[in-house]
Amino acid sequence: MTQPLPKRVAYVALIAIALSMLLPFLWLLSTSLMTDLEVYQYPPRLLPAQPRWENYSEAMSYQPFGRYFLNSVLITAVAVLGQLLFCSLAAYAFARLQFKWRDKIFAVYLATMMVPAIVTLIPVFLIINAFGWMNTYAALITPSLSSVWGIFLLRQFFRTIPKELEEAARIDGASDLMIYWRVVLPLSKPALATLAIFAFMATWRDFLWPLLVTNRTEMRTVEVGIAAFSSQYSVDWTHQMAAAVVVMLPIVLVFFFAQRYFIRGITLTGLKG
Repeated sequence: MTQPLPKRVAYVALIAIALSMLLPFLWLLSTSLMTDLEVYQYPPRLLPAQPRWENYSEAMSYQPFGRYFLNSVLITAVAVLGQLLFCSLAAYAFARLQFKWRDKIFAVYLATMMVPAIVTLIPVFLIINAFGWMNTYAALITPSLSSVWGIFLLRQFFRTIPKELEEAARIDGASDLMIYWRVVLPLSKPALATLAIFAFMATWRDFLWPLLVTNRTEMRTVEVGIAAFSSQYSVDWTHQMAAAVVVMLPIVLVFFFAQRYFIRGITLTGLKG
C-alpha cells in the first residue's frame, strides 16, 4: 500500500534535513583525508583524489595527543562521578527531606539556569586563581563536579519513586542516608545513566574553560589540542580535521550505544515536580 502524498513529502523533507545535518561531518571526514593542495583547490573538491590516511598518524604525532587524551579521560571520569554523587545527594534532599524554605531554595537554585555560563566565567576564574590552582587538575575538574540541570533531572525522577518503599525501609530502622543509598539509587539507574552521558558530553567537549586555566602543554585537553593546529597566520586544515575526527569518536560511540538514554533524559526533564 502506497503512502499518501503528504506523508511521502514529509519523509522526503525529513531525509533532506537529516542529510543537511550530516553534511558538515562528511566534509570534516573528507578534509581529513585530503592533501594541503586539495584543501585550497577551487572549485572545492568533495572527495580526495587519493585518501591520505597518514594524516591521522601525523596529526597524533605533531601534538602530544597521548597526554591530551589522558588529561581528558581523567577530567571527564572524575567530573562524571562527581556529578553522580553530588547531584544525587542534593536532588534527594530537595525531593524527599523536609526543611524550611526547601521549595523556595530550589526555585532560586533552578533560576540560576537562566544565567548564561559566560557571565560566571570570570568570577569562577578569579576564585580558581586565588586558590593557586592554575595549571592543575583541580582547576579543570572542580567547576564540573555539580550542575543545576543534573540536580533538577534527578529530583524529578526521585519524586516518582513511591514513598511506600522509603516508609518500609524507615520502619526497618534505615536512616535517610541508607534509604538514599539502598533504595533510591538502585531504582534510579536510568536517570543516573542519563546524567552520566550528558556530563560526559559536556566535559569532553569543553574548550573555553581548559583554555583559560591552563597554559602548559602537558595540562591541555584534546579540544585545546585541536585548536593548536591553528596559528595567527595559517591553519593546518588536514591535520586539524584528522585530529577532530579522532577526538569525536568517543562521543559518537557513547551516542551510538546510549541513544535510548538521551531520549529518556529528554522525557525525564518534562516530569512534573
